[in-house]
Amino acid sequence: MIKSMTGFGRCEIVTEEYKVSVEMKAVNHRYLDLSIKMPKKFNYFESAIRTLLKGYIQRGKVDVFINYEDYTDGNLCLKYNPSLASEYMEYARRMEQEFGIPNDMTVSRLARMPEVLTMEQEPEDEEQTWKILSKAIEEAAQRFVESRVLEGEKLKDDLLGKLDYMSELVDFVTGHAPAVVAEYRRRLEERVREFLESASIDEGRIAAEVTIFADKICVDEEMVRLRSHIDAVRRELTQGGSVGRKLDFIAQEMNREANTTLSKSTDLEISDKAIALKTEIEKVREQIQNIE
Repeated sequence: MIKSMTGFGRCEIVTEEYKVSVEMKAVNHRYLDLSIKMPKKFNYFESAIRTLLKGYIQRGKVDVFINYEDYTDGNLCLKYNPSLASEYMEYARRMEQEFGIPNDMTVSRLARMPEVLTMEQEPEDEEQTWKILSKAIEEAAQRFVESRVLEGEKLKDDLLGKLDYMSELVDFVTGHAPAVVAEYRRRLEERVREFLESASIDEGRIAAEVTIFADKICVDEEMVRLRSHIDAVRRELTQGGSVGRKLDFIAQEMNREANTTLSKSTDLEISDKAIALKTEIEKVREQIQNIE
């Protein structure tokens, strides 16, 4: 199947404990360019995220947005610093002895002293965090690919229609070329007769001139190669896969053959068809830029 390089995918997973959302969108690019925006807590997983996404995407400029909300306080815990509390108590006793004042340190007062009791965040369970995150990313990536495939099928149908028209143009040029040579011979004979009047025409010389002319305007090789390129594009579109770069190269070769045909042409109808071929090839190249 053919995939477009433009696409969109989104996934949101909501539970009583958390909400994670992943959104992906892409535009054309020669290579794979991943831009990931996410909370700092997920930075550790960036390499794994890129590896995961590369299994779904080969080309395109892809922007990935990841958001996470934690609805629980379960990751916070109270920490007691016994050594610091001991120091507070020791200094309170020394101050009592040194200044002769009562030591009124109580548990509640001690607990309020700086850094004796602190709220700290428990270490993340990396395996569980990745399980949650990767599930959301994969679902978003799958929907992203589905949108690319849907758009890719439309591109494929459009390209096949353009290839059919190009084949018709090639058929016309191939079929019309002999008539151009015949018309040249006829006009050449007329001019020679007018010049020589009653003198006999040298058929051998006429044949030689016609042969030189036919060889000069012959586009048989160009039409054979162009038809082969058209068939190659059809074949790649049918087989599918990541074929954008290959199709772009073939389209360049097609344009070269159309240019040569136009430069050789001395016939208005063939020139018109060659121009139509160039125009259609350019349309094909523009569409190919959208294929992964």
